[in-house]
Amino acid sequence: MNRSLPLENPSLSRRQLLNFLTGSVVASTAAAVLYPVAKYFIPPAESGEGGAILAKDILGNPIPASQILAQPAGTRALVAGLAGEPTYLIVKQEGTLDNMGIVDNCTHLGCTFPWNENDQQFQCPCHGSRYSADGSVIRGPAPLPLKLVHIAVTDNAIWISPWLEIDPRTNETPWWV
Repeated sequence: MNRSLPLENPSLSRRQLLNFLTGSVVASTAAAVLYPVAKYFIPPAESGEGGAILAKDILGNPIPASQILAQPAGTRALVAGLAGEPTYLIVKQEGTLDNMGIVDNCTHLGCTFPWNENDQQFQCPCHGSRYSADGSVIRGPAPLPLKLVHIAVTDNAIWISPWLEIDPRTNETPWWV
């Protein structure tokens, strides 16, 4: 009685081998082509802690802090902030950025407006609203103060994050939260 197990050689036909090799080459070529295409359509991660994003210029390029800090004290520099909203950054007397930025959207109808250096206030040209240097309403028809954001500088990068705490101008919960 033969107690040995029959040894069957697993057979892989020539056709199966060629199909496997062809499929492998096609899959690796497709992956090599599709990977850069997928990377192109997925934006790079430019967000930090607490939903912070980098301040950018009008073309979407990050703005180095040294560029803003080269301006004289009291300068209000306009950058693209959260959700692309225009945001004023303020250069303080010490040559640093204020930790509070002001979003450049009128609370009346959403107009953007310039900083008037002579009057030291934000003036909306559409309907005449005026805001103080900290974004408080001086004159309507704007019903609410301007939205605030946090500003932080880390390694020459300007990070803008949402302001979710008590509004220091009104000592109340911010209207935008």
